[in-house]
Amino acid sequence: MAPMVHGLEAEYFGRVKFTYLDADDPATKNFQNELGFVYQPEFYFLDANGNLIQKLIGPISADEFRNLFNSHLQ
Repeated sequence: MAPMVHGLEAEYFGRVKFTYLDADDPATKNFQNELGFVYQPEFYFLDANGNLIQKLIGPISADEFRNLFNSHLQ
């Protein structure tokens, strides 16, 4: 999934901010708990204020990401 996500990051540069959360890093445990992290991969869509808009669990296709990005960017 990482190469596809990095490709999307380049494609949406300046319009979507990508932040990566290391599930194995103990320093992120509080944030993981806040988001309700359960399974890898998980993807969180946050608004500009950091509010959770949508959470996806499991593998997602590039086209599914594009559809979600485009719907939230409108």
